[in-house]
Amino acid sequence: MENSTCCIGVIGLGYVGLPLAAEFSKYYPVVGFDINKRRIDELQSGLDITLEVDEPSLKQVIRTDVAAQGEHGLFCTNIIEHISKCNVYIVTVPTPVDKNNRPDLTPLYKASETVGKVLKKGDIVVYESTVYPGVTEDECVPVLEKISGMKFNVDFFCGYSPERINPGDKLHTVSKIKKITSGSTPAIADRVDELYRSIITAGTHKAPSIKVAEAAKVIENSQRDINIAFVNELAKIFNLLGIDTHEVLAACATKWNFLPFKPGLVGGHCIGVDPYYLAQKAQEVGYHPEIILAGRRLNDGMGQYIANEIVKLMIKNDVPVKGANVLLLGITFKENCTDVRNTRVMDIIRELTSYGISLTIYDPWAKAEDVAHEYGIDIVTALPQDTLFDSLVLAVAHNQFMGLDWKKRLKPGGIIYDVKGCLDKAMVDGRL
Repeated sequence: MENSTCCIGVIGLGYVGLPLAAEFSKYYPVVGFDINKRRIDELQSGLDITLEVDEPSLKQVIRTDVAAQGEHGLFCTNIIEHISKCNVYIVTVPTPVDKNNRPDLTPLYKASETVGKVLKKGDIVVYESTVYPGVTEDECVPVLEKISGMKFNVDFFCGYSPERINPGDKLHTVSKIKKITSGSTPAIADRVDELYRSIITAGTHKAPSIKVAEAAKVIENSQRDINIAFVNELAKIFNLLGIDTHEVLAACATKWNFLPFKPGLVGGHCIGVDPYYLAQKAQEVGYHPEIILAGRRLNDGMGQYIANEIVKLMIKNDVPVKGANVLLLGITFKENCTDVRNTRVMDIIRELTSYGISLTIYDPWAKAEDVAHEYGIDIVTALPQDTLFDSLVLAVAHNQFMGLDWKKRLKPGGIIYDVKGCLDKAMVDGRL
């Protein structure tokens, strides 16, 4: 994979694709493709609204035209013809679930169709999207063959290298996260591994097959999901016993091999979704996964549980529930991140509003138009200065929420519930 001969096309420029494209573009000519014209225009101007790549870094690699062979840089486009000269395609589109929690491979199929239209003899297509074992070769390859008219492992080749992006994390960035790689033949596996090793300073792990690499990815997040479900269940038990869960976990953490998971909401497009992909494949081969789906059920029910605990606490403190004006801090799926997709804070919102509670939702990271589009609700991006609230709920641990005296924003008797367990314990009336 010489810099002078490799031209990379990255399909999908979201939280995963853009940082990867930007990193590759420091050494190779890269064409980033996305169907969202607005997104393309923003990136070409040096603006990344996800904040995964800062403006100076993005402007440093952005090109105003498709790079010539051997010239590094990133050109972003929504025109298929612009990726026609690439010889390595990396697919980084979302893989969500539908309303019944079944894997939705539609974005992956459409991305494969796009690549198939420009695929040439000798090209390599690498998938990074989270899937269950077998999707690359059993689902994506047939689409590539059909659209391109070429034969897999004869005319073109594939690889799989699962993404490990952690949105909002400025420490574990693309090059600093060890990368799993794989290829459809031993020679292609070597080429794919060599390509990623050229930018990943943390190193790579070459898996023996594409299916092994796919399985490794879906297991990573399923394991985290199950561990969080365990501490969420502990939180429910300890709450009934009148014991502070965070104090228990702090004591446990003194043992050298204790895993420091904390209770909370599990949303986003990875941990809250990936276990369903593994469960789907397991059921297809005749096995009904028990632990995986039990963990999912427990974590998906935490928003309703938290809301009910808040209401109980309000009643206990003689705070009228119906018609109460409650300030809810944060709606993104995690702290210091703009992403609102699959945020489980919505479960808290739906349950609280079912009691007749009026919510003022404040999030300095979320975009009001994104929340309105996804969920049909309004939020504020600046904290109302002259309003006192009946109660307050901290749902997301944004940096902006730390170190403030939230008691000053409450009416007499108002309660504070800390979902994340990150506020001063003396300030709060209840926490998960």
